[in-house]
Amino acid sequence: MYLKNQLKKVKAHYKALNEFHNAIRDLNFDFSVESYRQLETAQKALLEAYLKRFSSLQDYLGAKVFKSLLDIAGISYSKMSEVLTLIEKEEIIDLDKWIELRNIRNELEHDYSDEIEEAIKDLKYCIDSFGYMQEVVKKVFEFARNYDESIELP
Repeated sequence: MYLKNQLKKVKAHYKALNEFHNAIRDLNFDFSVESYRQLETAQKALLEAYLKRFSSLQDYLGAKVFKSLLDIAGISYSKMSEVLTLIEKEEIIDLDKWIELRNIRNELEHDYSDEIEEAIKDLKYCIDSFGYMQEVVKKVFEFARNYDESIELP
C-alpha cells in the first residue's frame, strides 16, 4: 500500500511536469539570452515551475520510490549509493545520466544573473531530458507492476 501511495505522488509530479513541458514547447523559446530576456514574467515562471517539478520528481524517486522498489523485490541495500547502483542494475535508470541531471539542476538552483548563458544552457538540458524522465517513470511503474499487478501504468 505504501508503494501505491508513492506511485500516486509520482503520477501527480509527472502529470504536472508533462503539462509544463508542453507549455514550454508552445513558447517558441530558442534558449538564447536575448530570447530569455524577452520572456514575460509568467513565461519565466513557467520555466521555473518546470525545473521545480523536475527536481521534485527526481528527488522523490531517488529518496523514496527507488528504495520501495528494491524492498518489494527483496533486494537488500544499506546506503543511497547502493540504491542507485541497484536501480541501474534493474535497468530503471542510467546512473551517469541520473547524476549528471542532478548536478545540473543543483547548479540551476544556485545560478546568478551574471551566469545567465550557462543557466539557460542547463535549463535547456533539463527540458531536453524530459523524455529520459518519462522513460524512468515508465520503468518504475513497470517494475512495480511485476510485483503487484493491481498497479496501473501511467
